[in-house]
Amino acid sequence: MSATSGIAAAVSADNETDIKQNKSDVNDHDEARLASPITVEDGLVGRLLQSVNWMPPWCRYDPHHPPKFTLSMNVLLAFSTTFTVANLYYPQPILNVIARDFHVSYERSSNVATLSQAGYATGLLLLCPLGDMVPRRPFILVLILATATLWIGLCLTSNFQVFLSLSYLCGVGTVTPQLMLPLVGDLAPAHRRASSLSIVVSGLALGLLVARVLSGVVANFTAWRNIYWIALGAQYLTFILLFFTLPDYPAKNKGLSYLQALWKMAVLAVTEPLLIQACLMGFLLSAAFTNFWTTLTFLLASPPYNYSSLEIGLFAFIGVAVISLAPVWSFLITDRFVFLFSSILGLSVELIGIIPGTFISNFTVAGPIIQAIFMDTGSNFAHTANRSNIYSLDPKARNRVNTIYMVFCFAGQLTGTAAGNRLYAQGGWVWSSSMSIGAIGTAILIGLVRGPRESGWIGWKGGWNIRKDKVEEKAEQQVPGGEAHTLEESKRA
Repeated sequence: MSATSGIAAAVSADNETDIKQNKSDVNDHDEARLASPITVEDGLVGRLLQSVNWMPPWCRYDPHHPPKFTLSMNVLLAFSTTFTVANLYYPQPILNVIARDFHVSYERSSNVATLSQAGYATGLLLLCPLGDMVPRRPFILVLILATATLWIGLCLTSNFQVFLSLSYLCGVGTVTPQLMLPLVGDLAPAHRRASSLSIVVSGLALGLLVARVLSGVVANFTAWRNIYWIALGAQYLTFILLFFTLPDYPAKNKGLSYLQALWKMAVLAVTEPLLIQACLMGFLLSAAFTNFWTTLTFLLASPPYNYSSLEIGLFAFIGVAVISLAPVWSFLITDRFVFLFSSILGLSVELIGIIPGTFISNFTVAGPIIQAIFMDTGSNFAHTANRSNIYSLDPKARNRVNTIYMVFCFAGQLTGTAAGNRLYAQGGWVWSSSMSIGAIGTAILIGLVRGPRESGWIGWKGGWNIRKDKVEEKAEQQVPGGEAHTLEESKRA
């Protein structure tokens, strides 16, 4: 009896242990399911989403030990933005080659670039607001993987209509950099948020310049399709690197509906003075920047320069060198002073370069070189300060705030390209570059009519001091990632 009782007791103990373990496993499974909204139990799509949503242990979110934002993570995100946003700009220098290969006119081939940008605008408006509602890690990974897979069609298709359609769809998925920037705003410590953002913004600007240079060089010496194969490899490499390194971060507005998110975005766009001020400055900044780089091609291809397309493409390396120094400027200035001061300083740097470049570029190459250096430096500086400023508005709406800012910037790019081309056709370089002087001058005035501590639409309430107040610095340090109250709310309280 005693032996039988002992065996029964042992079996009972083992069963209890198994039951406790099973309960623990179920609880862990339930917690994992609750932690992420991307959970579909059955079907191929469900298994695919669960596979993408799986993450290495070191990437999983722990509320007691939030992910540390390291320099290596900062650089990796910058690398990722470079080779994702580049998708929009690979075709621009080779539209003539694409037209010849598909046997279409130059006008029709230009639709490749137009539809890529239109897809990007669609993604900005419809996808980026979701970043405030769902976990960013799986969202970013799914977009990169889907875009890379669609990109295979661009590498293979011989049908121009299919090529156009895929260009649009790939443009929609290329908005991942605009999801990464608010993520940096959440992860980076407040005292170095501006310099961290500057590194990623530099990666974005490098993507624009590197894509044009690389595309022109590859198409000049090999088949034009090779640049698309290179881009495909870069996208899959980006996906693999982020899959094993991008930290998880919980959704910030779990109960928010999509329509509510869009409505809040529309309300912010017309009621928040700080956001509107930054957006108008961003619009004018972008208009001047794209006006310069678009009409510069016409200037350098004309007498007295008569540069080849390859030489014009290599000219962009000036911007690459300058943009690489932007994080240093942000660390030394943007992180230490009020953000509006850095915005106005960046605009002033641009204006200093544009004025001489406008009037001497027709007879010396020193003109466009000086203008490129000062414009790239000032533009990166001002955009970083604007983003740092608007991210203090509502930490739970950073993706929507960023979307509003980028819509204005995108509209500025289109305006700068269209108006700059028309002015260059009518009056040459002096006319088109004078438009940039007017745009940057207006942006400086917009920055000056509302001070950094003003809560209303116009005025300088709170003083002219350009250094951050101790109260502001303390508020930033107490809210790493900005999940509690915001600095803007502190000012108003």
